[in-house]
Amino acid sequence: MTARDGAGDVRPQVYEYALLRVVPRIERGEQINAGVVLYCRGASYVAARTHLDEERLRALDPEADVVGVRAALRAVEGVCRGGESAGQAAGDEPGRRFRWLIAPRSTVVQPGPVHTGLTRDPAAELDRLLDLLVR
Repeated sequence: MTARDGAGDVRPQVYEYALLRVVPRIERGEQINAGVVLYCRGASYVAARTHLDEERLRALDPEADVVGVRAALRAVEGVCRGGESAGQAAGDEPGRRFRWLIAPRSTVVQPGPVHTGLTRDPAAELDRLLDLLVR
């Protein structure tokens, strides 16, 4: 259900987001942004958008496993969508899937810190953040 103000306009809702970072060589700590995960509790919305710049990735590590990185990014998108593509998280509510995705891990694809904002349209905000922070 969408919250509306007295004039019938959709009220801004709080959202949380985290960048998805690709760290091809953990020991070096170098990274590129490759996606955004956004969660808006008020809209019961969780989604991820990704964009992998292979040229930038190969600049950090010429032997980076591009196929593996793309698979990991697709897996994040699948968990957000829920259903069969979410694996064990299939039945979890959106907030729980978001928290699972942003938990710290030492893999090639890592979540960054969580930030917050306000939006009337979580999907449009996710696209805006991808353009601003990743592309």
